[in-house]
Amino acid sequence: MSKCTLRSIFTVLLYAGVVIFLFPYFIGRLTNVGFFVAVGLGLAVVCGILRCCCTEGDCTEPVPDNPTQHHPAPH
Repeated sequence: MSKCTLRSIFTVLLYAGVVIFLFPYFIGRLTNVGFFVAVGLGLAVVCGILRCCCTEGDCTEPVPDNPTQHHPAPH
């Protein structure tokens, strides 16, 4: 699996965790808020950390061979 695919999967799971967290507030029943808060925040935090760790070093722009060399900006 590529880094881009993993990043997309973890992003979707992260937002799913946020939706689970907010679910009791959407339906208006606050009886099991603790369960939804724990599961939603747990999923969001774990997937957010995994998204950062698994895609570390993923760069969309190529790194120049000599980073100290400055190229003039195009006008």
